[in-house]
Amino acid sequence: MTGLEADQKVITAHGCYAMTATTALTAQNTQGVSGIHYVPSDFVVKQIDACLEDIGVDVIKIGMLASASTVDAVAEALKKHGEPTTVVDPVMVATSGAQLLPNEAVQNLRMNLLPLTTILTPNIPEARLLLQNAGSEIPEINSLDDIVNIARVIQSLGPRYVLIKGGHLPLTKDGHLSKEEAERHSIVDVLYDGREATIYKTGYLSSNNTHGTGCSLACRFGWSNNKSRPGSVAEDELIAAIAAIASGIALSKSPDRTNDMPDAVEMAVRYVEAGIQTSFDLGHGNGPINHFHSLSMRLPPPFPSSLRRSVYGKVQDGLRTTKGS
Repeated sequence: MTGLEADQKVITAHGCYAMTATTALTAQNTQGVSGIHYVPSDFVVKQIDACLEDIGVDVIKIGMLASASTVDAVAEALKKHGEPTTVVDPVMVATSGAQLLPNEAVQNLRMNLLPLTTILTPNIPEARLLLQNAGSEIPEINSLDDIVNIARVIQSLGPRYVLIKGGHLPLTKDGHLSKEEAERHSIVDVLYDGREATIYKTGYLSSNNTHGTGCSLACRFGWSNNKSRPGSVAEDELIAAIAAIASGIALSKSPDRTNDMPDAVEMAVRYVEAGIQTSFDLGHGNGPINHFHSLSMRLPPPFPSSLRRSVYGKVQDGLRTTKGS
């Protein structure tokens, strides 16, 4: 249940309200998963309807869907409810490299769900699996240029935004894939909107307490079109992905809240970075980040951050140009 628990912690820490439609239950701890119980797809839809027809939501976050039938059922539910702002964390590949979704479910996700997606948040293995399923060439990832390229190709599959989470591939100081532990200098996340790639680079942090970082990082998009509420987030999955970004967009004051996506991503990257910086050991395996660091006295706010944000530029006269914030 790490995903449901982490998402609700992150959303609460941002002052928003979380509701859930559970697609699967896991028996797991810091050392691994010992069992999974799948929820029938028709019951998943009943949970979604119960949330949206009563309190309503500002953004729907989708993660582990488990089966082809659940993918299709969720896609139909989105259409039924007017295709609300949707964040999809395509939970398809385990940390061990094992594929969590059967190929039929991956295909249904790509064809039926991605066109309804506001922002897709795959890590590198998940991005490669989507490309393989689409019959596209799977490029080698050796540098920042390659990560930007894969973001462009994935965005062409249908989502409005793509955020490639680069935690699996630490880079060297000069922006190439690190081969040795000592070379690991930075982690890069790439946001692409069909026109422009925004780069989020943070210093590499060596920590055992990174359980849920991709989850919490993905959990950062929301959109409030109900002016009577400060921002609420509906979650539809097992893995905790997208809460911090969901909350950032839900609380945005922009008329078109999705225009604030780059700012929401930046806020979320900082949130996860501070969560790692202030984490403490729990359990015997990979512990969680500190989801409530904003309420903690472990570091005086504002938390020190290594984040550098820039816009990916064209090569001119042999030099790569970026504009930073």
